[in-house]
Amino acid sequence: MNKIYTKLKLLYSQVTGNIGFFPSLIALMGLAFAFLMLYIEEQGVSKYFIDNFPWLVINNADTARTLLSTFIGGIISLMVFSFSMVMLLLNQASNNYSPRILPGLISNKKHQYVLGFYIAVIIYCIIILLSIVPTDDKHQLPGFAVLVGIILSIHVLAAFIYFIHSISQAIQINNITDRIFGAARKRLQTLIDKENEVEGLDIFDDVSDWHGYKSTSSGYLNDIAFDSLSKLAKDQDISIKMLVSKGEFVLVDVPIVKVNKELDEENQDMLQSCFGFSRSEIVKLNYVLGFKQLTEIAVKAMSPGINDPGTAITCIDYLTELFALRMLKKDNSYVVNDDNKAVVSLDTVDFDELIYYIFASLRQYCKADFIMMTKMLTSLYYLKNVETIDDSYKKVINTQAQLILEDAQAFIKNETDLKNLKEFTQKFK
Repeated sequence: MNKIYTKLKLLYSQVTGNIGFFPSLIALMGLAFAFLMLYIEEQGVSKYFIDNFPWLVINNADTARTLLSTFIGGIISLMVFSFSMVMLLLNQASNNYSPRILPGLISNKKHQYVLGFYIAVIIYCIIILLSIVPTDDKHQLPGFAVLVGIILSIHVLAAFIYFIHSISQAIQINNITDRIFGAARKRLQTLIDKENEVEGLDIFDDVSDWHGYKSTSSGYLNDIAFDSLSKLAKDQDISIKMLVSKGEFVLVDVPIVKVNKELDEENQDMLQSCFGFSRSEIVKLNYVLGFKQLTEIAVKAMSPGINDPGTAITCIDYLTELFALRMLKKDNSYVVNDDNKAVVSLDTVDFDELIYYIFASLRQYCKADFIMMTKMLTSLYYLKNVETIDDSYKKVINTQAQLILEDAQAFIKNETDLKNLKEFTQKFK
């Protein structure tokens, strides 16, 4: 039963993350609402409105057909125009910033709601249009349903205006970097809040003789059912060591986990069901991706074709704040049982590894730019003086400062610039 629950939980996460989920759901709501309005019409609502508020109701079949047909064609045109513009802007974002930010832009829930509303109103108008039959009795026309269609179509215009405003804001680089930063910070803060003093860590010191189990699927490891994993460890009295980090791409038949006891086939299936794979990375599930995306935007901004150092500086500012928060997190993470004893050891990206690869990418593309090198040293100097959970982090920061100076000496030819950088680097000693 637990295995079924785990699979359903992971399936729910994947389905709700699909770009077509909410538009489809809203479209179905539009279909249901259309049939509800036809049922209300059968109860005589149009007759009531014609007798009491005749100016509100369309009582001519040809007029009703013309209005609904116009609404259907007009909304379809708006929908085509809206999402043609989206594709154009996404192409611009991919070329100017980074292709990796596109999933975040495409999966914007607000834009999905607008698309779903467009489709729902189109379906509603089609159903009501089909229900209009030639008759001399004005009470038999779905006049009230047509009135509702007019109101919904007016709201479509409002949604279109909102969509234009929203997409124009979403494509701005400041909003893109802020969204990535916000998602990464939220995920990182959640992990920090969950950290506490854990017992029984010594069992993970030597896992060389533990039983390894390989992945049966491939993709990005975006979901781990920690509750189910912890329950499996409790039921079978086992300890589990993850061999890959969450968010890492995993290939089939690659070892992903080690267990201190051999598991039977049923429990192996249960273990595999705790891992959810997908073909795309998600920042809100993996804060490291936020670091990567901000770095890629900065690197792309410093390329000769773009040449936008202002954007690169903004990204470094966001990266600095994220690193300052990361320095409050331990390198090791664990899943604990009810007794606060570690039962699952998670593979995480160490601070040393994270800051090295981020600054290595920046150094590669900014090593001849005095302003950018100074900005990176300023960032590192700030990190050197913030609160940290592990003093070894500051030694790593000093190492990065020396690497920046070495690159500057190799690629910056101006003696005055080099002198200023050397003086700045002295602060790290």
